[in-house]
Amino acid sequence: MAIPIPHRICPQKSAMEKAMMVSSSSSSFSISPSVILTQDELKKIAAYKAVEFVESGMVLGLGTGSTAKFAVERIGELLRQGKLQNIVGVPTSKMTEEQAISLGIPLSDLDSHPVLDLAIDGADEVDPYLNLVKGRGGSLLREKMVEGVCRKFVVIVDESKLVKHLGGSGLAMPVEIVPFCWKFTAERLQSLFEDSGCVAKLRTCGENGYPFVTDNSNYIVDLYFKKDIGDLKAASDAILRLAGVVEHGMFLDMATTLIVAGKHGVTVKNK
Repeated sequence: MAIPIPHRICPQKSAMEKAMMVSSSSSSFSISPSVILTQDELKKIAAYKAVEFVESGMVLGLGTGSTAKFAVERIGELLRQGKLQNIVGVPTSKMTEEQAISLGIPLSDLDSHPVLDLAIDGADEVDPYLNLVKGRGGSLLREKMVEGVCRKFVVIVDESKLVKHLGGSGLAMPVEIVPFCWKFTAERLQSLFEDSGCVAKLRTCGENGYPFVTDNSNYIVDLYFKKDIGDLKAASDAILRLAGVVEHGMFLDMATTLIVAGKHGVTVKNK
């Protein structure tokens, strides 16, 4: 989907080249008003900007999703070019693991590297305080495990992901749960946020209607809110106290840097 800018449309290659000509020291840069970029192109610009934080010798958390894949792709490219060396990646999903292997990125895990230098990942929502909703791709548990032990966590989004409060997009806030008695757990989750007009739905796979199964063999219940859920830490605690809940998709006080690509350029915000 193109973000409208009232001027001509440039060819994709020149548009990307113009938009991405920026030094690593800048906190923001502008996109020429003559350039119209698609949402994927904006994601790619933000991802490439995030990779500028990567240095040789780092152990990296490799995120999952449509934005993070561009960052993983870029890291692999820089390794092949010799511009990065001695990188070790810790993937947050089987999908990212497969991508990294295909790109020749050496991989490890948290058992061998309990503290990581940097993680790069996308987000489904970002509030003004850099709190996040993640996990609409289904990898929230591994993402939280990996990104929770990073010295620096760089979040990359296009501007459509910015919200006034978590849940404000009207889209899903995922909760990973065990399959056992999932309906019971979903009903309890919905009851927790009754005042916020919460509706809890089991995530299913396309037309066949089978439950979506995570890399950890769990289910996901998506919570939809009509109103602000209020105190996020209190909400987090209440969800995690429910037996049957494995983890939720609110990433609170974890992001250290936010990179946002929008129709006016890319902005870098540090917490």
